[in-house]
Amino acid sequence: MTTKTKSPISVGLISLGCAKNLVDAEIMLGSLIKSGLRITNEAASADVLIVNTCSFIDAAQEESIDAILESAQARQRDNPTQGLIVSGCMPQRFRDDLPKLLPEVDAFMGIDQVAQVSDIVAQALARRREKLAGSAGASPHRDQLGRARLLPSHPLSATPPGKKEVARKLAALDQEAPPVNVNLRPSYIPDFATPRFRLTPRHFAYVKIAEGCNHPCSFCIIPRMRGSHRSRLQSDIVREARQLISEGVKELNLISQDSTYYGLDLRAGHSRAISSPEKFAAAAHALPADASTLCTLLRELNDLPGDFWIRLLYTHPAHWTDELISAIAESPKVARYVDMPLQHIHQNMLERMRRETSQQYIVDLIARIRAGVPGIALRTTFIVGFPGETEEYFQTLVEFIRATRFERLGVFTYSQQDGTRAGNMESQIGGAVKKRRQQRAMAEQLKIARQISAARVGSEAVVLVEREAGAKDLETAQVRSWEHGLIRAAAAAPGMGASGRGQYWVARSEADAPDIDGRVYLRGEAVAGEFARVKIIGHTDYDLIAAAVQ
Repeated sequence: MTTKTKSPISVGLISLGCAKNLVDAEIMLGSLIKSGLRITNEAASADVLIVNTCSFIDAAQEESIDAILESAQARQRDNPTQGLIVSGCMPQRFRDDLPKLLPEVDAFMGIDQVAQVSDIVAQALARRREKLAGSAGASPHRDQLGRARLLPSHPLSATPPGKKEVARKLAALDQEAPPVNVNLRPSYIPDFATPRFRLTPRHFAYVKIAEGCNHPCSFCIIPRMRGSHRSRLQSDIVREARQLISEGVKELNLISQDSTYYGLDLRAGHSRAISSPEKFAAAAHALPADASTLCTLLRELNDLPGDFWIRLLYTHPAHWTDELISAIAESPKVARYVDMPLQHIHQNMLERMRRETSQQYIVDLIARIRAGVPGIALRTTFIVGFPGETEEYFQTLVEFIRATRFERLGVFTYSQQDGTRAGNMESQIGGAVKKRRQQRAMAEQLKIARQISAARVGSEAVVLVEREAGAKDLETAQVRSWEHGLIRAAAAAPGMGASGRGQYWVARSEADAPDIDGRVYLRGEAVAGEFARVKIIGHTDYDLIAAAVQ
């Protein structure tokens, strides 16, 4: 007689939001695997499903709520015994509200609990069994009510008419609110010893160098969700980087909420009141010679053996120094690319946003960066429709975009967030006006992007090859329209098919961060996950077309 071996618990995970959230998801998966649990890509068949949420703006909350409620409905249909866990920023932000609003969830967990996920999986399974035994049951129409109650502006918005029966059933379930494992002021930060299962392709990785934020921006809820800024030890980061490079990683993307603040909290007698450029510069200047800063980190990473890029993401303009500009210029492995969200340029808007930088400071800083690091690509983001933004203020922003000619730029409409200073400001702006301003600003950037792309034609560059391009990639990028006038010449080229299209690869240049920037469509032979030297032979609106240099 053979004994049947009990299968390990299987866990599926849906991760939403930014790269910082993705690293949290990777840590959860690593912890689960270390504990002997099995990871599955099939959400419907998982014993437990985790939805890792984002709560930065309304659109992110809506996406997270949809994912939770759709998962609950799918469970009801396909796998009633499945445990459902919600993690990430939404439980951090709405710790006291979510258990009542989402009783179909079996457990909530916050930032500090990512490494304890195996215990929470067990708790969620046990709770699910208890609920099934009690036969509570939930309405199949929760999606409409759940979204109405959690969005758009407050998690406890009123129950809409016609949903009283659903509300009655929810009230019964409220008596069985799931456990909440959330610390209001998280303090967790991973280290090298933290288990991790990477979700990115083999050739690039995100390296979290710090967590949390000390800035007082009036529109932002992140310090409340993620806690105060806390840096990892430099030696620990370098150890992780060395390991990743040995595994074949060709691009280290350094991430945190404010990468330029890195290390300042590690100094003796640390005070968080150094957010302004003047106070930050004074604090940085007073550091001992052996102190860890972003500059020392970049230099040590640059000295590691191997052929790889270091990409700097999420820098704050108030914390740039001449030393940082020099460190980038003198470190050839640091990509000539900087992500520096500015949010606005008009002085009144910067003050209302509590950005701690003046208009002239930003103009001067950009000039210093471009002079100190020739050829650098600057990425920034702006918010339009912030409370009190007049047409005059907006036009100042458009003129700044036109004059500065950012290589990469995104424009977001202001999202009114409960619990922020800006959320309570007067002079809120209507959605239609916000959308029109966003479209006008992006139309200006489109002209600039086309000109910058056209200027690249004929030059050579090094790109990191991602994967072979599919038909959908080429259709989305409008490669066909670009090729239309060159199809005859292309058909005669070696390796080209009857269509003249041949094989294409998706690649990225130093000016392109994963997922958020443009692409280089490389024609010819290439190897995924490796660098290639190419010649730029054409462009679309935001993307480049290239051929391999033999």
